[in-house]
Amino acid sequence: MYNEHQKPYHIGFINEAGARYAILPGDPGRVEKIAAHLANPRFVAQNREYTTWVGEIEGEPVYVMSTGMGGPSAAIGIEELHQIGVDTVIRIGTCGGMALPVKGGDLVVATGAIRMEGTSKEYVPVEFPAIAHLDVTNALVNSAKELGHTYHAGVVQCKDSFYGQHSPERMPAGYELMSKWDAWIKAGCLASEMESAAVFIVSQILGMRAGCVLNVLWNQERRKQGLSDSESQDMTAAIDVSVEAIRKLILADREK
Repeated sequence: MYNEHQKPYHIGFINEAGARYAILPGDPGRVEKIAAHLANPRFVAQNREYTTWVGEIEGEPVYVMSTGMGGPSAAIGIEELHQIGVDTVIRIGTCGGMALPVKGGDLVVATGAIRMEGTSKEYVPVEFPAIAHLDVTNALVNSAKELGHTYHAGVVQCKDSFYGQHSPERMPAGYELMSKWDAWIKAGCLASEMESAAVFIVSQILGMRAGCVLNVLWNQERRKQGLSDSESQDMTAAIDVSVEAIRKLILADREK
């Protein structure tokens, strides 16, 4: 049960706007930039890693709220958004490519996540899959197509340790990290990031809809193969796709 009049402890605001939808970057520094793509953007609150703005899409209020880095803070943010009445979220973030066709500047729409992190395991056993909501995934894929962006849709790896990925050989558990990394690549995993599994699992359990769109920063596997490896910090395409996907969901929900 939620109470839109009770301010949650961590995100630090009540749902005065009456919003059902939220776009969730990890980085607080991206919140205002994303909110600028909405109509009538305005600051709502800032507490810990949670910086929040609100704007409008098709006249509907939409929050943009940062969740920080990693699963624990993402899970807390989604729990508290649910408490105040939000039911649909899109994570927007960055990732490193793993599959060779995935290049810097491409988009990845995560349809599911490998649960190689700890947060989701405190919700449900690891055998339960971390899957994005189909309505949100379809809205993201269709938006990427219509806007003409290069995208890939599929499974991503979700981890807790950034440096466990980038220098696994110095970790005492490196043998496990490297063997599993090889397995994920052989299975067709597209990219690696740090929040999707928690976002998908917590949303599933709370009865919320969740999706995820990621900008590919680079692809270390392309470098290993001696292939070109462009780098891109530009979040414009991911922002445009997430905003358009929310628009599609709002219009579809009104029809229902």
